[in-house]
Parts: sequence; structure tokens; C-alpha cells
Amino acid sequence: MLHLVKLAVGIRDVGHLAAVQQARAAADPPLRHLTRNMPRRAAEILAGGSIYWSIAGTILVRQRILAIEPATRLDGTGCTALGLDPALVRVAGQPMKPFQGWRYLRPEDAPPDLAEEAAGTGEMEAALRALGLL
Repeated sequence: MLHLVKLAVGIRDVGHLAAVQQARAAADPPLRHLTRNMPRRAAEILAGGSIYWSIAGTILVRQRILAIEPATRLDGTGCTALGLDPALVRVAGQPMKPFQGWRYLRPEDAPPDLAEEAAGTGEMEAALRALGLL
């Protein structure tokens, strides 16, 4: 199994990510994320992998990747569609420096899932880091 990590560009927090994805899924189901390149290790990702979203410099949430398939953008250019499970799973906050595109993430390097009662602490940690307090 293998995961992906991606920056959630233009997303303020986990609630905003959920709202954006709900709107996209309602307008053009099923829920997909379009990316330029096809992962070469797609079979490993489809064996239980997730996409981990980095929001404001911290990995805060993940989603299971259900499908990886070629697609076409509205302008006619080719891309890859990552079919996503709509459930967002909060994870322990893990700092992530900016990068372009996506990166592979080995399971042993992925942040652990949080229990429901601890889910809000990841955003607080990100805010404290942004202020230079952590």
C-alpha cells in the first residue's frame, strides 16, 4: 500500500475542504480530484491508499482513493482523475513544506488517524505553528 500527499491550494481549513468537495460532487458526481500526472505506482495506491491533504502547511486530513483513471479537463487537456471516498478522516497534524503536484507517502511516514474527540486539535496546532508559537 502507498499514499499520496497533496497541498489543498486555496483551502482555509478542513470544513472549507468538505464544503468545496460537497459542491463539486453535487455538480459533477462522483467525487474526484483532477491532477496532471498519472501515478506510476497506481496499483499500490489502489491497494488501500489515501490522499493526505496539507492545509496551511500541515497535513490535517485524509481520504481513501477509490479509483485512478485517465480523464479530460473542460479545456480538452488530458489529466488523471482520483476517485475519492467522500469521508474525511482527521489525522494528527504533521507539518509539510510547500511543493507542487503530489508526492508519494509511505504508510510508515503517514500521520495517524485521530479519535473523533481529538479531531479539532489539528487545526489549532496549525494556527499555533503559523503564529510561530510551536
